[in-house]
Amino acid sequence: MFDFQGRRVIICGGSRGIGRGVALGFARAGAAVSICARNPGPLEETRAELGPQGHAAVCDLADAGQIAGYIAAAEAALGGVDVLVNNASGFGMADTEEGWEAALNVDVLATTRASRAALPALKASRGCIVNLSSISGYRPSVRGPAYAAVKALLINYTQSQAAALARDGVRVNGVAPGSIEFPGGAWERRRETDPELFRRTLASIPFGRMGTPEEVANVVLFLASPLAGWVTGHTVVVDGGQLLG
Repeated sequence: MFDFQGRRVIICGGSRGIGRGVALGFARAGAAVSICARNPGPLEETRAELGPQGHAAVCDLADAGQIAGYIAAAEAALGGVDVLVNNASGFGMADTEEGWEAALNVDVLATTRASRAALPALKASRGCIVNLSSISGYRPSVRGPAYAAVKALLINYTQSQAAALARDGVRVNGVAPGSIEFPGGAWERRRETDPELFRRTLASIPFGRMGTPEEVANVVLFLASPLAGWVTGHTVVVDGGQLLG
């Protein structure tokens, strides 16, 4: 569906779940892809799947210094940057110091830090940024107020980035997934640990199933492709109609 031959893609948080799906999608479309994550095991497994053009490095995205070092290493390995995907989440949920710290440090500050670090290369290539948010950013959440708030912030920040960078030829868009299930992910765990929550959530999706990482990846690839060359400042909801309930 997409041709990214000769394009260079950095994915912050790309070893599993949605990030892995996005990384493999770009690799299948011919891109050279760099991914980072904290856990070296899954990171190396995904890097191997990316093929000879794949690059990976361990990086704690809550650490500003590590982000700067990773982006520089990825740029050097790829020979530049055409696409930056900010995917990582600290999954800070509760209205506590710990919840807010995790949510702000990774979901928000990692996005701003990686974007700033990659910006000179993105301006040179007239590339694009895709920020991963969530449908949680569109509604209040008693169960995860910190998570919902930072996802709403990312939707707004995506618009601000797009307005600021348009004159440099850099597009910025976002994707807001609904409930996505994958091996080892939160919804697979909740199927066993909290079956009532899983049942209620499943019942809220008109299509009657959870989404897949590949379905989110397809939209990320579209937004990064020339087919979306006149699209900037938008966050696309990918939720099977979950927000309609």
